Amino acid sequence: MNKIVFKEKLSEEVFHFVVEAPQIAENVKPGQFLVVQQGGDGDERIPLTVADHDVEKGTVSMVFQAVGESTHRLALLNEGDYIGHVLGPLGTPSEIENFGHVVCVGGGIGLAPLYPIAKALKEKGNKVTIIAGARNKDLLVMMKEHKSVDPNIIITTDDGSLGLKGVVTVPLKELCEKGDVDRVIAIGPPIMMKFCEKTTKEFNIPTIVSLNTLMVDGTGMCGCCRVQIGDKTKFVCVDGPDFDAHLVDWDNMFARMGTYKEQEKEAHHKCHIDLQLEEGKA
Repeated sequence: MNKIVFKEKLSEEVFHFVVEAPQIAENVKPGQFLVVQQGGDGDERIPLTVADHDVEKGTVSMVFQAVGESTHRLALLNEGDYIGHVLGPLGTPSEIENFGHVVCVGGGIGLAPLYPIAKALKEKGNKVTIIAGARNKDLLVMMKEHKSVDPNIIITTDDGSLGLKGVVTVPLKELCEKGDVDRVIAIGPPIMMKFCEKTTKEFNIPTIVSLNTLMVDGTGMCGCCRVQIGDKTKFVCVDGPDFDAHLVDWDNMFARMGTYKEQEKEAHHKCHIDLQLEEGKA
């Protein structure tokens, strides 16, 4: 059982939890993730990335979006409540070296897992430029934390409510054209990561993406998260989540991720109403 010591609602359906998990806090590395089960062993296993951790307090931070039944139920918990199981750290940590100039691109909730990676890269001596994008300003998360890494963070929003109006690939291309970018890391919606990859490929810049495929057990046993990386089949949960963006078979990944799209829409609609009722808005 893991106690929730802090809860914050970042936007209508995005939540920030800090939970007690001392062993995980002591061992987690940037890029790794957790598997959460709200109640008993029969509950759905939800993969959530680690947004931050505090070794002294023995806590880990998770930022998640309520998109289905399990994440909506999780969002109903409050400070002082307990989560049945928090398992981790899982996955292969991100490669943290002094590459030179690293551009970190985050889209929406992808900004949460991007933060510990960008922070670690800065501490390693890299010049870190952060590009943060979202549909609107309310969906930009962890801006304070990212600005502590890059005070000159570049912000884009689809509707122009904050920063530049447009998408993250526009400033990304401008930076690539200057010729001093040594590495790009992109985390966010799959379509955003795909177009970041297409942008950097033109300049032959090494690019890493953190994939967020369907996942069940998180230990490589079910095969649900498999992706094609070049001519090899890889499992996101154990071989990733970081992969060479230029080798990802994006079409194959998109097709697999759409398997339960209709069921997800139905669950989201029902649970969104339940969440509003719980908060007294419906």
